[in-house]
Amino acid sequence: MTREPLEYGQLAEGKCNYWAWDPTVRYEARRVYPDGEFEWAERVLDEYGAAVGETIADNSDIVDRNEPELHTYDGDGEVQNHVEYHPLQFENERITYDDFRLTHDAFHAPPNRNNPVGLLHPLTMQTLLCYTDVGFACPASMTVGAAIVLDKFDDGSLDDYFQGLTAADSEDHIEGAMFLTEKQGGSDVGANETLAVPQADGEGAATLRADGDVVDAYELTGEKWFCSNIDAQGALVLARTPDAPDGTDGLSLFLVPRELPDGTLNAATFRRLKDKLGTLSVPTGEIEFEGATGYLVGEEGNGFRQMTEMLNYERLTNATGAVGVMGRALLEAKVHAANRAVFGETIQEYPLLRRDLVEMTVDYEAAAAFAFESAKWYDRRERAERGSAINSSGGEPRERQYPDDEGLDAYKLMRLLVPIAKYRTGEMVVDTCSYAMEVLGGNGYVRDRITHRLLRDAQVLPIWEGTSNILSLDVLRALDREDAHEALFPLVTNHLDAAEHSALEALADTVEAAFHDLQTALATLAGEDTDYAQYHAKRLADLIFDVVSGAILVAEAQHQLDEADNARKALVAEWFVRDRFESEDADGITSGETPGDDHFDAIARYGSVPPERLVRK
Repeated sequence: MTREPLEYGQLAEGKCNYWAWDPTVRYEARRVYPDGEFEWAERVLDEYGAAVGETIADNSDIVDRNEPELHTYDGDGEVQNHVEYHPLQFENERITYDDFRLTHDAFHAPPNRNNPVGLLHPLTMQTLLCYTDVGFACPASMTVGAAIVLDKFDDGSLDDYFQGLTAADSEDHIEGAMFLTEKQGGSDVGANETLAVPQADGEGAATLRADGDVVDAYELTGEKWFCSNIDAQGALVLARTPDAPDGTDGLSLFLVPRELPDGTLNAATFRRLKDKLGTLSVPTGEIEFEGATGYLVGEEGNGFRQMTEMLNYERLTNATGAVGVMGRALLEAKVHAANRAVFGETIQEYPLLRRDLVEMTVDYEAAAAFAFESAKWYDRRERAERGSAINSSGGEPRERQYPDDEGLDAYKLMRLLVPIAKYRTGEMVVDTCSYAMEVLGGNGYVRDRITHRLLRDAQVLPIWEGTSNILSLDVLRALDREDAHEALFPLVTNHLDAAEHSALEALADTVEAAFHDLQTALATLAGEDTDYAQYHAKRLADLIFDVVSGAILVAEAQHQLDEADNARKALVAEWFVRDRFESEDADGITSGETPGDDHFDAIARYGSVPPERLVRK
């Protein structure tokens, strides 16, 4: 059953379904899910949206006030590495992993389906989860990411762990993690020093699998400096084997469990948890490996390339998660504006705030459109890879091998769009949360209002999985090494070609002019040296985001006109295109226009607009 969208006043009554409340996420999910799959997923997303809004949200508020505590030693002074959680965290996990199978359905056929769903599905679920708890979305995301790595590169020796990561039963389910960062390295992963030495005769590995198979076991020694979900049983760790070359080429990937198969504690010490600003529900700390047993994933020396498979997924969850946080912040601001009376009127009746809320809504729709577009091409790349039936375990990542050009184009777009999505949404979500707090005034600044936590949690999203500079440099690599522009150009052209309505022609022409500027910029960078390209890398990423988002919004406007005879998306596209690509005299103050006031109900409150109102001055 699909619930009808709720009215604003119902939020105060405790009826809160974030799927039903967010037409933007519903629209984008419907747009990017493959044919036939959305019809199955819609009911799951609707029910999960209600569970998030009506149960997980309240639990997460309490968990945030009772964050995990680390007990490194027991009463006898022995290392136990025990993390104590508030009991409501386990209820959130049961709902997410058991009831709604977030980590299961992309790897095993869910009920009423013959095949697994794509990775778009857990990404969309995590968008809803981030309406309430970015901290919990972190281990949920890393669990899926670790399963992706094992699914691609393990030869079956670690299948027990894969089954645990993807289990739909709490008793069997384990969580994943990704331990990359070391104190001396930071973003320079190639500087990692943790050493992995082969264990003699597979010592410690013989009991790994019930069938008695032995896998390559190593002893890891060294420290990891920033380990989120520190007590994960399915943690993937990068380490350097003896005589391995310097840099990332010398890194191998290991699964390092908290407990060994015989139940004994692995040889590691959880030194302390970080005293973080936000995401308090996930414990992040420092680990000292002291000869800890790790099981090799794939082949030695291929670790960094294998880990990038998880990193791509994590960057996408960062982006779609930012969309969820933006959606919640915007919702809180709109609800407050609709109910807060000042000088005899609710504050949403004042033109200045109406303009602000319209601007926030347009930014939100652009962020959602770009993030879900990136997720679509990531998902299509994964489907093409699965369809190729190529087993590259221990070899080159499978994205390099496709049976047709469609899969290769999806790979190129994934490589280009994912780092941009992560970078831009990470910046935008902080701005949105900050202003939402301002709309609520002093109440928004105190801890008993959600905007306080949203802003604290949002501040990590520009940092996780690569800062803006690191991501912008990755965009240059995607263009240089992968020729990603070869897939980008037809993508933009196809979206712009969809615009057929006369009122969209001028918008499409404006985006197309910016697209030509982008092509000129890319040609210029191709003829300049590395320093010049790096100097402009972030501005280039911004330009790609604006051009692609503008093209998508124009195409969405045409689709809504065709399907619903509704011009709302056209107003959104017009606002975005004007803001990004057109300069007005005196910033429009002399134009006599007040579109944010005139179209407030249509844009900010998702009203329907007759196409005949599309008159562009």
